[in-house]
Amino acid sequence: MIMQAVPQEHANRAFSVFRMGQNGSQIGGAALGGGLTAVCGPGWVLALDAFCFLVAAVLRFFLAPEAAPAPSGGSMLRDLREGWREFSSRRWLWVVVAQFAVLVACINAVESVYGPAVADQRLGGAGAWGLAMSAYGVGLVVTGLLMARWRPRRILLVGNWGVFLFGVPALALALEAPLPLLIAAMFLSGVGVTVFAVNWMVALQQEVPEEMFSRVTAYDELGSYSLAPVGTALAGPAAVALGLSGALWACAALCLVLSAVVLIDPQVRRLTRRDPRRSSPDAPVSAVEPAPAP
Repeated sequence: MIMQAVPQEHANRAFSVFRMGQNGSQIGGAALGGGLTAVCGPGWVLALDAFCFLVAAVLRFFLAPEAAPAPSGGSMLRDLREGWREFSSRRWLWVVVAQFAVLVACINAVESVYGPAVADQRLGGAGAWGLAMSAYGVGLVVTGLLMARWRPRRILLVGNWGVFLFGVPALALALEAPLPLLIAAMFLSGVGVTVFAVNWMVALQQEVPEEMFSRVTAYDELGSYSLAPVGTALAGPAAVALGLSGALWACAALCLVLSAVVLIDPQVRRLTRRDPRRSSPDAPVSAVEPAPAP
């Protein structure tokens, strides 16, 4: 809905405001969750969380977007084939999605398993981890203000510099950093997430035809989160096999290495922001500078 509602020339600001609203709640939510867990126990906090999901579901009834006309004569299998063709034809797209499949698995392991375990062992428990997650939320929101005004030319190159920060919390936990340094690491991770997310949304809106957008982003979401449950499930066995510190080092190393490997692809490095005021309606969709012939 956001992609269709926002003109391309305002996309950067709109996506930044969207990220601030989406992530701003994480500041108060993480702090409140950590504090309530320490006072009331996790059961009551999870019950409150479930109630909040119910409230959110009710609020969705107040949204009345105009539905896009459905294509005639199509089938689900045809939609899947066409979406896959659009998705796989853009190397920059599936390369980043493959990168995120592993990154999200590592981040899930750190945030859901390793971080709380380290906080319980030596940082003071759930309250400390809630404070660290709040710092992550502050990084998300503060950087949203920056991205509302910053319009980098190389969209994915700049976005991927933000991805390098994803592994900083795992690195801080592996180094047994004190709580203030862990808070700083989580803040930097939030900065990186917003830098990537806003540039990624701009790239998708610019490069993917509107009629194919939902199909392409469906493959994007499926690929990016495909290994998330695997990362959580393997977090425990990995900690047993490598030790908690070894598992954290492995997560940090994977995040850093994958962030560097993706930049080998020239399409990721060269995807360029197109000025909508100078683009003609007949301009080609792709704004990727051609790679040199092999």
